[in-house]
Amino acid sequence: MGELYLSRDERDAIDAIDPRDLDARIEQCLHRGYMTAVRALPLGRCGLYVITRLQAYENAVADYAKAKAPKKRADTESRARRAGSDLAFAVRQMKDRLETERREEQLFYIDDLIPPPHRFSERLTVSVSYRWRPTVEAEWVHGRITFSHDADLRPDYIEPRPKRKPSAAKLERERQDKLYGIWDHLKQLSLWSVRDFFKQGGNAAEIPQSFQVRTDSYSRDLNNHSAKFWL
Repeated sequence: MGELYLSRDERDAIDAIDPRDLDARIEQCLHRGYMTAVRALPLGRCGLYVITRLQAYENAVADYAKAKAPKKRADTESRARRAGSDLAFAVRQMKDRLETERREEQLFYIDDLIPPPHRFSERLTVSVSYRWRPTVEAEWVHGRITFSHDADLRPDYIEPRPKRKPSAAKLERERQDKLYGIWDHLKQLSLWSVRDFFKQGGNAAEIPQSFQVRTDSYSRDLNNHSAKFWL
């Protein structure tokens, strides 16, 4: 799964759900005390955001169904209704996101499936490919920008030293793990940067072929502005 776009399966599942039908099913589940009506919908394929809200609603309905005392019934019903509203809202948000993605894809698309290299060095790079056009009638312009970053692996002297000196193999594994984490962060920032540039109306002709990212002057780490090549 990529960083920027919903998967095809998620899109199909979101398209298949009618929000008004979902509202009715949520109310039906609360009234009957079990989840059959809602489980008939492909909510489990709509992404983690919806899945989390679905699980919360299932738990709330189960608590309501088990409650016996009047006060307990009232409290659990209130929580279940809030959880149902949260679930319905999450689905509507995902539908809005899908609509936005499809609208933007008429003018630009970014390849967000970027595999990591087999081995990392302190010199990290991420190449982002894209296509863009000023109007839906225009021809596509294809391009690529490579973001570079020199990772700083100098030790943090605040951390306590290990009691036993680790082996060279273990040190290299730890080094590769750290570099992968930095590379993955660089990948996210690079993709978000190109996306934000186009969302703000940027022209592909203004994107450089390469860009050395800027690090935080204090922490020496990447931050949310590191890959914004147009600033």
